[in-house]
Amino acid sequence: MAVPDRPLTSLSPADTEAIAAEVASRLEPGDSVWLRGELGVGKTAFVRGAARALGVAQPVTSPTYTVGNRYAANGVSVAHLDLYRSSGLTIEEWADLEPYFDESIAFVEWPDAGTGLLPDPRVTVDIDHLQGDARLITLSCDDSGLLNALAAALARYRD
Repeated sequence: MAVPDRPLTSLSPADTEAIAAEVASRLEPGDSVWLRGELGVGKTAFVRGAARALGVAQPVTSPTYTVGNRYAANGVSVAHLDLYRSSGLTIEEWADLEPYFDESIAFVEWPDAGTGLLPDPRVTVDIDHLQGDARLITLSCDDSGLLNALAAALARYRD
């Protein structure tokens, strides 16, 4: 996977949501975004920012206990999955989750539990905790054109 020259620095949840909005503006139905990071690092804040940018009006909350939420947006469905409680998806569990990916833009927290079954991500987001509300956000994908566009649009978040 290609990676930008330097990670992005988010100083607040609002920054994280703004970064997510920029990513979301370049996504299409059928794309998925994988989010990795420790508990409480801001994965759901990222999804919230992306979902708002895509037109989701209702509150976006973590689906830790429900596994998945689906939201209607402006002409697109947004799916938000959280695989934290999974020790590894089975084929049967994947069959239950597969509809979340149909005609949707899907955001998956803790995606490593679904390795080998989940569709490949368009973008992978790694979020690391810095100090206070600050976060280090690394975007990666196989599409260098997308990464270059994101790097240019998000230059203000680079050191």
